[in-house]
Order: sequence, then C-alpha cells, then structure tokens
Amino acid sequence: MSVTAAKGFRAAGIAAGIKESGNPDLALVVNDGPRRAAAGVFTSNRVKAAPVLWSEQALKAGQISAVVLNSGGANACTGPKGFQDTHATAEKAAEVLGRGPIEVAVCSTGLIGVLLPMDKLLPGIETAAAQLSEHGGEKAALAIKTTDTVHKTSVVSSESGGWTVGGMAKGAGMLAPGLATMLVVLTTDADLDNETLDRALRAATRVTFDRVDSDGCMSTNDTVLLLASGASGAVPEYGEFAEAVRAVCDDLGRQLIGDAEGASKDIKVEVVGAATEDDAVEVGRAVARNNLLKCAIHGEDPNWGRVLSAIGTTRAVFEPDRLNVAINGVWVCKNGSVGEDRERVDMRYREVHIVADLAAGDAEATIWTNDLTADYVHENSAYSS
Repeated sequence: MSVTAAKGFRAAGIAAGIKESGNPDLALVVNDGPRRAAAGVFTSNRVKAAPVLWSEQALKAGQISAVVLNSGGANACTGPKGFQDTHATAEKAAEVLGRGPIEVAVCSTGLIGVLLPMDKLLPGIETAAAQLSEHGGEKAALAIKTTDTVHKTSVVSSESGGWTVGGMAKGAGMLAPGLATMLVVLTTDADLDNETLDRALRAATRVTFDRVDSDGCMSTNDTVLLLASGASGAVPEYGEFAEAVRAVCDDLGRQLIGDAEGASKDIKVEVVGAATEDDAVEVGRAVARNNLLKCAIHGEDPNWGRVLSAIGTTRAVFEPDRLNVAINGVWVCKNGSVGEDRERVDMRYREVHIVADLAAGDAEATIWTNDLTADYVHENSAYSS
C-alpha cells in the first residue's frame, strides 16, 4: 500500500511521456486531511535542484497537501526557467486539486541539466489527478523509478494505537550522506503537528538515510517528506511514533542499498569501541568509501588491510596497535596485526558484515554500502535518462 497505507491519502502513478521509454514517470500523492502537517529534509549539496528550492519554501509556509514527483529529468542546473517550471508544476497541481500552490511540494529525479517537457508534464498532472485512489500507492512508487530495478515501499502500523506510517522511495546510485540520490515520501494518519513530525523525521534520517553510502556521490535532488493527515484521530506517544518512522526509513534505506547500481554485495560496516558516535560515523564512512576495499569485497577477498588503511585516514581516536577487524564473524585482524585465518571467512553470500573495533570507548555506528563492480561502471558510463 506504500504511501496510501495511512488513512487520508490518495495517490496515482502514470506514464506522462517524460521518459522516452514510455514507462511510468509521474506520481501524485494527496493528503485529504483533516490535518495537513508536514516536515522535510533535503540534500546538503550546495548545488540544489529547482524542486528542492521550491519544496523548502513550501514547507516554511506551514502545510503540504500534495506532492508531485516526476522521474525522467532532475530539473537541476536548469536556471530560472527550471524554477519557473517547478512553480508551474505546483500551480497546475493546485488548480486541479483545488489547493494553494504553496501547499504543493515538487520532486524530480533523472538526468541533471535538462529541462523538463512541460507540454507533457502539465497534462500528466490532470491525468494523474483523475486516477487518484486510496489504493494508488504502488503505482506512485513505480512511477518514480530511474535506474531502480524495483520499486521500494514500507509500512509500519501501531498494534494498539490505530495509526500507520507508510512510505515509498526511489534511489539506486549517487547514494551518499546528505540523504542519497533519493526521493522519499512518508505518510502517517497520526494526528501530529509540524514540530513533532520534524523532530521524528530528523532523528530517523540521521541514523538511516544519512548512513547509506553507496558510492560517495551526493545528489542535487535529495528530498524526504513526512506528511500527516490526522485521519486516524490518534495522537501517539512521541517515542513510539519516532520508532515507527525510523523503522520505515531503515527498511527503505536497506532497500536502496540492495538495489544499488551494479552491486553484488550489501556491506554492513559496523564500527564499535569508538570514543564518540561522530568518530564511529567518520570511520564507517571512510571504510564504506574505500574503493580498493569495495573491489576486494566484490572479488570475495577478505582484505582486512584495506579496512585498517581506511581507518587511518580519519581523525578518530584510536591506537593502531589496538585495532581489531572481523569479516563475517572471523576476527582476521587483532591488535593491529594478523588475527584468525582469513581462509575461514565465507563471502559467498550477498551480505558482508565488517566490524571495526577501535578499542577507544563504547560508542558505535553502522554504515551500509555495497561493492564496486564492472556493472556499476558500465551503467554510469551509459546512463542518460
């Protein structure tokens, strides 16, 4: 059910003709209320796409009642015309839905530096509006795919509270902290205000999407929105609600890594024994971004020396002769030197688990990444839509 699992939401996904392939490329998500609270987090890239700039403004206005999302073009680095097109998109959605333009968030994904075909996008909004349904979440998730091989959805429902958090995401490359090259729409029928949504969303993304690091490349279009309809009438306890949002984000984040471009391995980099959480995150990211290690993992080589060399590039607190590394449960490095027999490491399966113990404290963090393959190089040398 995706974004329509929560009460008070309708969605649609259609092929508007933005993609030359004819595949679905336009999605519409509508919050029918009675509440239209919202929160959002966006890319930290200083080069921001026009839809990001528009949606940031829309959030400041106080409520979001609809989101228009397109694949097939990022509308990034398109100058004043690109921003005008985003504004026109919001105006068109507002017109057909009977809402104000500033209540409409806009998200785009695809190739940077290409203007969108507005002669197809704007009529597509009318078509999508006519197909809005409380069962339309799946079609909406399909319409936002780019190089994704599968669409990504997740739902968590409160067992006793009578409320739900649902979501959809797209993303398969350009995945790095600052969210990842992804569009995510989360919905809930809990009756919560903007401030509560913002607090829960930022807490969730900090330990989920911001710790997905596929290829070290930060997008211009990252957007994660959380919308609340209040349709259930339930006002959940903050902790329970925040955990539900985190669980949905975590699930979607894992799906992003599982569908990363060309990947054959999902790599969990768990840093333990750090002096601070910041140290643990810095080390985790350094390991996750080490291309030599990522190539070794693709070749099923438990090359722990590449883990240590990555740790050594950070500012984290550690003593080199106290570092320990395990790969799939085998401690191949102990006290900065040779540990258990590396031949014992079984790397035949999709998931690879690396543990880096800094022996400097009790803080920890986990970063998810994937291996570096020839398919990744091929896809990103051929990608043009």
